Amino acid sequence: MKLKGHQIIIFGLARFDAHFESVDYTTARLLARENKVYYIENPFMLRDFLRLRKTPEYQLRKEHFSLTGCSLIETDIPNLKVIIPPILLSVNFLPENGLFRAALKFNEYLIRTKLKSILKACKIRDYIFINSFNFHYPTLTEGLTPKLKVYHCLDPMELPFNRHGVVSEGILVKQSDVVICSSRQLYEAKKKQNPSSYFVANAADLGHSSKALSPDLPVHPAIAVLKKPVIGYLGVIERRMDYDLLQKVILANPDKSFAFAGPVSREFVPDWFFAAENVHFPGPIDYEDMPAVIKGFDVALMPFKKDELSGRIFPLKLFEYMGAGKPVVAIDFNPDLKEFTKGAVTFCENAERFSQAINTALQTDNAEQRKWRVTIAAENTWENRIDAIADIIHYHLDEVIQP
Repeated sequence: MKLKGHQIIIFGLARFDAHFESVDYTTARLLARENKVYYIENPFMLRDFLRLRKTPEYQLRKEHFSLTGCSLIETDIPNLKVIIPPILLSVNFLPENGLFRAALKFNEYLIRTKLKSILKACKIRDYIFINSFNFHYPTLTEGLTPKLKVYHCLDPMELPFNRHGVVSEGILVKQSDVVICSSRQLYEAKKKQNPSSYFVANAADLGHSSKALSPDLPVHPAIAVLKKPVIGYLGVIERRMDYDLLQKVILANPDKSFAFAGPVSREFVPDWFFAAENVHFPGPIDYEDMPAVIKGFDVALMPFKKDELSGRIFPLKLFEYMGAGKPVVAIDFNPDLKEFTKGAVTFCENAERFSQAINTALQTDNAEQRKWRVTIAAENTWENRIDAIADIIHYHLDEVIQP
């Protein structure tokens, strides 16, 4: 990593103690190997306060919500501290208009006031500011003086599900000095708005997912009870999945158990999905349990729709599956993935091919292929990706801003 000895503020979309892997906090942890990093987590809104005020999550933060306070939460990494923003107004229910933008500006003012207190107390004067996909607050840095403003873009915006995000992200992309995109299609779109855009693909935590290879690790109980073979998916069950293709595949394979482990967005999931006898929903899975869940899969699935939006995503779970040595069958939704998986993943254009690929994987999987998948996953770790991001930032600091 060329980026060393800097002070970096990262404004993330994830909470630092979330029960799932997040790109934002992983980025903070890895940059803190060589730099002093302050992680601003996604703020609590008033509705979060009302919903969570009796939970451990709130109790951990309640002494740090002060608007002008300068307290930090220590982490297990000496160079990484966490900043808790003040509680904000709930504004996303408002339509996209002047009233919403005015309310958003007020929320940004609250975060900025807290951040200025931290900057002064910790004597942070010469720093890099990274917005890690927290597009909700596009003009937070107004009135601040970072030496470089970076936006890490991890997913496409989609109407009508994110009406404010489409507008806000456009503002954020244009006012950033550097934009880093997690898929080539995102990069192609963003570079039209900001020429200083780069493509650095998503990755995975190989050290965690490869725990599934240990003979001593038991399969997660929710998967262990299912009839073999188990064809599994780990992640959010939501609108991006191709339910038409899945219906054909599931009906064509009644001898197999299909496990969809993760939170379910019921408004997007058709009724037949819940009624199918060989479809199972273990529910949300803590990140620490991910290896035990994947270990129970005989074949892992990537069943995303083939459309413009899916073409812009680069899912973390792809390399988590491969890091666990599992055969992966996917819809050919993003052509970039073939480049990074080097033939180790079967990409399918229709339900018939998808079913064939599942059965072929069940019949041909072996130790040599598992080793090959892990080798490819090892080329796509977060350590490698964050080093690439750090080099881009270093280039802009040394060659563009201060040539």
